[in-house]
Amino acid sequence: MTENGNDTKNRTATFLGENFLLESDFAAELYHEYAKNLPIIDYHNHLPPEQIANDHRFENITQIWLQGDHYKWRAMRANGVDEHFITGKASDWEKFEKWAETVPATLRNPLFHWTHLELQRYFGIDVLLKKENAREVFDECNRLLGTPTFSVRNLLRKMNVEVVCTTDDPTDDLRFHQQIRQDGFEIKTLPAFRPDKAILIESEGFTSYVEKLGAVSDTPISTFQKLLVALQKRLDFFHENGCRLSDHGLEQAYAEEFTEAEVAAIFQKRMNGQPATRQEALQFMSALLVHLGHMYHEKGWVQQFHLGALRNQNSRLLRQLGPDTGFDSIGDFSQARALGRLLDRLDSSNQLAKTILYNLNPRDNEVFATMAGNFNDGTVPGKMQYGSAWWFLDQLDGMEKQINTLSNMGLPSRFIGMLTDSRSFLSFPRHEYFRRLLCNIFGRDVERGQLPADSDLLGKVVQDVCYRNAKGYFGF
Repeated sequence: MTENGNDTKNRTATFLGENFLLESDFAAELYHEYAKNLPIIDYHNHLPPEQIANDHRFENITQIWLQGDHYKWRAMRANGVDEHFITGKASDWEKFEKWAETVPATLRNPLFHWTHLELQRYFGIDVLLKKENAREVFDECNRLLGTPTFSVRNLLRKMNVEVVCTTDDPTDDLRFHQQIRQDGFEIKTLPAFRPDKAILIESEGFTSYVEKLGAVSDTPISTFQKLLVALQKRLDFFHENGCRLSDHGLEQAYAEEFTEAEVAAIFQKRMNGQPATRQEALQFMSALLVHLGHMYHEKGWVQQFHLGALRNQNSRLLRQLGPDTGFDSIGDFSQARALGRLLDRLDSSNQLAKTILYNLNPRDNEVFATMAGNFNDGTVPGKMQYGSAWWFLDQLDGMEKQINTLSNMGLPSRFIGMLTDSRSFLSFPRHEYFRRLLCNIFGRDVERGQLPADSDLLGKVVQDVCYRNAKGYFGF
C-alpha cells in the first residue's frame, strides 16, 4: 500500500529505506552482508504462549498492536487522548483512529520508528500513518490479518525467529508450551521462570500466592523450608519443559544478613497474617534470592535481574485500570552495594550461575557493566552479561549508550545482543533496529580510523552479537 499519485511526502521509504540508520558504506556492508538475514533469538519477552499454541489469528490491527502496549498508551495520554479510546470501551476502529492521530506527534520518539517499521515489515505499508489515512491503513492491515499467512506462528516465521522465551510464573502448568512442543512447531518456544511473587513478602497477595504455589506443587507450605521444597519442585518441572532461564523484575537486589532461623520466623509471622517489618522483608527477600540462585546454578540455568523500575505511581489510575497499564517510571534506587553482595554470596560457594544484569536508570550503566566484570571467572566466555538496554532505554540513544559502556568496561564481542521484552507479535523489527544501530557504530569507528576496515573481522563480531553468542550462551 502506498499513497496515490506521485506525492512522496507521505511515504516512509524516504526515511526507512534500505540504509536506514546506516551512515556509511561500511556500516551498510556490515548490516546487509552479515547481520540482516540472521535468525532471531528472543530470549526475554512477555508473549502469551496460549496464542502461539493455538496459532491465534487477530481480528484486527488494534487487537495485535494496541492491546497491552503501554508504550503507545502513554503516548496517547500525553497527546490528550481520553482513556475511553485507550483502555476503555471505544470500538477497535475508534482506538486505532486515535492512535493514528497520535503518531505524527511521536516524531523523535522511538514509537515513530517502530510504528512505521512494523507497518512496512509485516504489512508492506510504506505510508506515514496519520488521521487522514487511518481508515485505509486499518482496512488493509485487517484484510491481511484475515489471511492464514498472518497467524501468530506465521508472523514469527516471517521475522525469521528461531527461539522465543516467554516469562512464566512458577504456578503455571505450562500446558501451552507442552502443546507447542507436541505440535512439532519448529520455532523453539520455551518458558522462563519468574518467581517474584514468592519473593515479595510485603505484597498484599503474598499469603494467597503461597497457598496457590503449595497447591500446584502438591506441597502444603507451612514453613520456609516447605516453600523452598515447593519452588524446587516447580523449578524441576520447568526444567523438564525446556526452561533454562530465570528472571527477576525487582526494584533492586537484596543482600541483607540473615540466619535460616530468622527467615523461618519471618515467614511464619507473615503466613499468620502479621505484616513483616521492612528489615524482616529485606532479610526474607535476600534469603530467597540466595536459595533460588543455588537452584539455578545446580540446573545450569541463566539468571536475569531486571532492576530499577518504580512501578504503579499513579494511584488513582492504578485503582481504575490495574497494574502494567503505563504508570511506571525509572527509579533512583541505590544498586551497587546490595547487588555486589548478592553476587558475591553466590560466588563465594562457587554457585553463581551465568547472569544477565539490566539497569533501568541510565546513571547506573557503568555500575552494572563493571559489576558484571567483577564476577567473570574464566569458566564461560561472557559468563556475566551487562544486558541490553531495557524498557525506557531500548531506543537509539539508550542502546548506543549501553553498547558504548559495555565497550569501555567489558568485551562487546561477547555480548548476547537484543531482545524485545514485548507483549506484541509485531515487535520483532526491534531486532533489526538494534542490528542497524550496532553496524552503524562499528561503521562510524571505521570512518574515524578507530577500527580497521576489515569486513571479515568486524562482520564476525556483528554476527556473534546478533545471533551466535546468545545461541551458545543459552545452549540453544
